Amino acid sequence: MKKRQVSWLAYVTGVALLLGACGNAQRDATEAAINAAQTAINSAQGTTDKFVPEQITAAQDTLQKAKEALAKGDYESALNGARDAAQKTRAAVNSAATKKEEWQKTWDNVRASAPRTLADIQIKMDLYKKYGRLPKGVGLEQMERAQAQFDQVKQDWTDALAAHKGGNFLDTAKKVSSFQEGLQRVKDLLTPPPKEQQILKPGMSPSGTTGAP
Repeated sequence: MKKRQVSWLAYVTGVALLLGACGNAQRDATEAAINAAQTAINSAQGTTDKFVPEQITAAQDTLQKAKEALAKGDYESALNGARDAAQKTRAAVNSAATKKEEWQKTWDNVRASAPRTLADIQIKMDLYKKYGRLPKGVGLEQMERAQAQFDQVKQDWTDALAAHKGGNFLDTAKKVSSFQEGLQRVKDLLTPPPKEQQILKPGMSPSGTTGAP
């Protein structure tokens, strides 16, 4: 009887040790996956934070949930979360690379054209300031609005250059967008409407002649 008890005790102890070993192996594998995902996120942040911050944040949130699952002993959920976080990180890195390339092309184009465009508009502004000469078809009030808008455009471009020099992508993108929108408004203000869109005086035809009563 004692031999059977000893044998059963040995069996139970062996199974417990085996299960414990399996549990430790599963925990170690999960921890390794979480650490690998964390390393990937840390390495990616320099670029992804600038170009796709929302994507890398999603990866971080997923990894945090995996860590919480690990702490609760839910190794399966933790492991799946670590893998998901790693996949989201890879996707963020790829998206950031694409956006960076697209942005560089946009920046190069804007930086090449902006000085000439600003100089051309400045000539029109100087003619108004120095000689009181208004562009054909543009009224005084409209010209003053264009001047105020142009001052803001020049400031936006100065800010964009400073932000780009400082490596602040998001701020640069905002300033460039503001610059382009403001520049278009200035161009619109300095461009008289087509003749067919101009308000006609009563009794006048589009050709400028008096219509029949």
